[in-house]
Amino acid sequence: MTRWLQQKLDDVCEIEYGTRVVKKKDGGNKFSVYGGGGATFKIDSYNRENRLIISRFGMSQESTRFVTGKFFLNDSGLTLRPKHSNLLQRFLDYHMLAINNQIYSLGRGTAQKNLDVPLFRSLSLSFPNEISEQKRIVAILDEAFTGIDKAIASTERNLANAKELFESYLNSVFANHGADWEERALGDVCSLITDGKHGDCDNEENSGYYFLSAKDVRNNTLLFEGARQITQSGFEETHRRTNLKPGDICMVNTGATIGRISIAPDDPRTFNATFQKSVAVIKTVPSVISNHYCRYLLQSDLKTLVKVSSGTAVPNLLIGDLKKHKIHFPKSIIQQEEIVARIEALSAENKKLESMYQQKLEDLTELKKSILQKAFTGALTAQPDAPLDSARGARDTRSLSEVEVIEAEVGA
Repeated sequence: MTRWLQQKLDDVCEIEYGTRVVKKKDGGNKFSVYGGGGATFKIDSYNRENRLIISRFGMSQESTRFVTGKFFLNDSGLTLRPKHSNLLQRFLDYHMLAINNQIYSLGRGTAQKNLDVPLFRSLSLSFPNEISEQKRIVAILDEAFTGIDKAIASTERNLANAKELFESYLNSVFANHGADWEERALGDVCSLITDGKHGDCDNEENSGYYFLSAKDVRNNTLLFEGARQITQSGFEETHRRTNLKPGDICMVNTGATIGRISIAPDDPRTFNATFQKSVAVIKTVPSVISNHYCRYLLQSDLKTLVKVSSGTAVPNLLIGDLKKHKIHFPKSIIQQEEIVARIEALSAENKKLESMYQQKLEDLTELKKSILQKAFTGALTAQPDAPLDSARGARDTRSLSEVEVIEAEVGA
């Protein structure tokens, strides 16, 4: 009968630290550099291939990840190698994935979590004493993970297709100008186009005056909960610039979330809110152009509006360009509102699809965790010749059946 051994990580594994590199001195274009997180830049040499890496500095909740192919591991990460032949490398890799949360709990620090290596070395590892049993468990996990990864890839494609479908429809709506459509500069149909304050304000907790940034702009709303609050005098000075009111268009104008856009909500807090310079405020003239129509129009024109500032790689929506930007719209407000209604109907259906696909991705991730937990709590340790209806054998079968069901659901 297979016995499971329990040994300290330091007794059965060699810790292999990465090597410090910097983009300015070592940068290249062949192999991706990994450390405590995902790939950062590239260099022309590699020091790992098909290995599971563990975060050492700058830990995130995804403290373990398997990287396929050749790559360079910097000093923010480490890898493990068995010291003895009684532990299979692939089994060890899966074991690390299974205790990902435990490894993350060993992070120390506030602004940045770094791995407590002495505690990490003292972790207890469990593994079958027979290599053949380790291989059997690895084969089950390989098969299950291949199916799950296939289902994840299919779901991600469906999610991307749903987003592209909406964007394509949005672009087609505004590309097909009617005979009664008008062309004007955006600045000519708006009473104000400005960005937020080019400077800082003093904080004051619970003042009720909000100094919102790009992170507080979400599609269809503004986030007041947890937002920064400032002094009344700071607010009054800044509010003269934006004069935010319900119905105004709020658009992130720089950085990673550029183009994220919202209509300021009909909320009393809107009157007590202003923005940092990372957000533009656009006030349309209601008798000329609907704010909702303008919002979707700008969303469709984002690629032509985005500029890259000289000497930087940061995309920007320049206020001057926004004001000069040529737009097309029906002269009839009723016709504009009809177009908005069609867009929002499709948007609602699209969001249902996106929510469904996102839930499937979460289910697949949880299924991976569940199967790993079974593997390292003895639930997959039935011998190959055990009866199919044995307790452990049934668990094996159910794990793989779950993968097949989800694959069928997502059309993998």
